[in-house]
Amino acid sequence: MADIQYVTKETLEQMKAELQRMKTVDRPAASKAIAEAREKGDLKENAEYDAAKEAQGLLEAKIAAMEGSMANIRVIDESSIDTSKVSILTKVTLTNLGTKKQVTYKIVSEKEADLKAGKISVTSPIGKGILGKTVGETAEVQAPAGILKFKIEEITA
Repeated sequence: MADIQYVTKETLEQMKAELQRMKTVDRPAASKAIAEAREKGDLKENAEYDAAKEAQGLLEAKIAAMEGSMANIRVIDESSIDTSKVSILTKVTLTNLGTKKQVTYKIVSEKEADLKAGKISVTSPIGKGILGKTVGETAEVQAPAGILKFKIEEITA
């Protein structure tokens, strides 16, 4: 069984729209490309046909993977987030005890992670390390650079 993914309603809507686009726009385009390549003659020596068939196979695999992951999605209501401890969709202000720098991250699902936007995945090393911690606690995070220590300064929704 695949892992359950927690996402916001907005992310679920984006995923549905992308899946719909793949089924209604990309799939017919792939079929049309195959038909056009087939009209060009001998299929044994038709590289265009082979490429179109391969592209269609990749598209179908993408559609199947997205449908599979969407089956394991749980939508989180952002208004019911518990801010007493670090959990998915909370905003956490941390102090790196090594560098004394403060950072704020929003804990999100893998699909929503975007470090530039200050969103880290719940499955990332920092995300895993601070999950369940409360304000004032110190989290030790195993990162590629070694063990980092973070103090939880603030948790908000």
